[in-house]
Amino acid sequence: MTEILMPKATAVWLVDNTSLTFEQIADFCGLHPLEVRGIADGEVARDIRGADPIANGQLSREELDAAQASDKYRMKAQKSRHAELLKPVKKAPRYTPVSRRQDRPDAIAWFLRNHPEVPDSQISRLLGTTKATIDQVRNRTHWNAPNIKPVDPVSLGLSSQLELDAVVRKAADKRAKDDAKRGIVEPEGDTLRPASEAGQYEEADVPETEHEEVED
Repeated sequence: MTEILMPKATAVWLVDNTSLTFEQIADFCGLHPLEVRGIADGEVARDIRGADPIANGQLSREELDAAQASDKYRMKAQKSRHAELLKPVKKAPRYTPVSRRQDRPDAIAWFLRNHPEVPDSQISRLLGTTKATIDQVRNRTHWNAPNIKPVDPVSLGLSSQLELDAVVRKAADKRAKDDAKRGIVEPEGDTLRPASEAGQYEEADVPETEHEEVED
C-alpha cells in the first residue's frame, strides 16, 4: 500500500468532508480507528488543517465514491504527483562564511562560560559547527585553544540577537522544568543573565604575590 503523506491532515479532511467510517479512514491513512474517532470528537489534531487527498493526487474520486457507497470497501492510495512538494523539507545546515568560521570557537567558549545550560545540539545548530568542535573547546584540546577567548556570537556576526535570546530562553525554560521535577526551588530574582547582557571574556583575577628581597 502506498504510504500516505500527511496522514493526520488527510484524516481530518476525510472526517470533515466524507461519509466514510472511522475504520475506512484509519485504514487509508495508516492510523488507529480510535485516533480517527478522536479527530472526529475534536480531541486529536485540533490544530491541523485538513489536506484534500484528491487535490494532491493521493486518492481518485472513483475510489472515494466506491468507499462511500460501501463501508466494506477499502480505498487504495495512489502515488501523489505532488509527492515531492508535500514531503517536509529538511533544513540545510547553517552556512557560515569562511571569514567567520575562525570565530566559532570563541562563540562556543562564550556559550560554555555564560550559558552552560544550552545543549551542544543547540549550539551546533546556531553556530553551524559540530559537536566534536564543541568538545574540543570544552576540553581545551582544540588546536587553537591558547588563543580562544569567549565572545558572544552576535558580536561576531554568527547569529542575530533574536536567535541567541531564543536559544538561551529555551534552555532556561527546560532547566526550570527539570529542576521543578526534581523538587529544586530556584531563589527569587533573576538567576539567568539575558544573552544581550552576558559579559564577554574577562581575564581571571590573579592575586599579586609580594616578593621579598633576599640579601646575600
